[in-house]
Amino acid sequence: MDEEKILRKYARKADPQSLPPTIRFEYDEHTLTVYDAYPKSVFHFLILPRIVPPLTAGRLASLRTLLQGDKAQAKEVLDRLDAAAKIVREQIEAEMLNRFGYKWSIWTGFHAVQSMEHVHLHVISSDLCSPSMKNKKHYNSFHPEHGFFLPLEEILSWPEAEPSWYATMSELRPSQYEPFLKESLSCWRCYKEFKNMPLLKEHLQEEWDAEAKRERARLERKQKLEQDRLKKADRGESPSAKRQRESSPSDPEPKRQRADSPSQSTQD
Repeated sequence: MDEEKILRKYARKADPQSLPPTIRFEYDEHTLTVYDAYPKSVFHFLILPRIVPPLTAGRLASLRTLLQGDKAQAKEVLDRLDAAAKIVREQIEAEMLNRFGYKWSIWTGFHAVQSMEHVHLHVISSDLCSPSMKNKKHYNSFHPEHGFFLPLEEILSWPEAEPSWYATMSELRPSQYEPFLKESLSCWRCYKEFKNMPLLKEHLQEEWDAEAKRERARLERKQKLEQDRLKKADRGESPSAKRQRESSPSDPEPKRQRADSPSQSTQD
């Protein structure tokens, strides 16, 4: 089958369970989540609306065809994709903690102009570190500032907008969005520009490694503070009690009295 139409084939499946686990991540009555065959980040999934009546393959051919049909139906499909994305994000975050010890940003959005038939929502971690991230087009299609990658939360607001504005935006003209793919190669974190992809990818890896180091150090500090809090709680002294004790003026005479009293000496 034509690779550009493979997502439509998946969305037509009456029983998504028949898809191999290397493709299928999870599904429900209205959506199907699959692994991106060429992931552009450590975590990269596609969420597809399933072709279930009254939805048709033609209506779900692209984000454009979805938005230009019945607005209420489009909003319903977007809401279902949003619900599925929240579940996927939670699972990604759990895996981030399990494998890497910390969580980093996850983006959810659409490409303004699709390369594959059938509307699909990208759920992708923000590292953009992957062997499949090979060229400028790949990278700029996910750059959060260039405009080709349309955040889901933004698209969710479109159906509520003024009708003439919605009609214009829902056209998603390739002539308007494709030039964004030719923007210069710049780091989405620090905006530094690079001459080629190998240099940019090296920089992105360095940025991600630095983020991981900072986050792990932060989590270690947080864990240590929590351990100290629990130790104090075990001794029966709350943080507020400690602050009150430390802020009280010293009194030599009471100290001698406490030293003579076993019951009082065990309270500190």
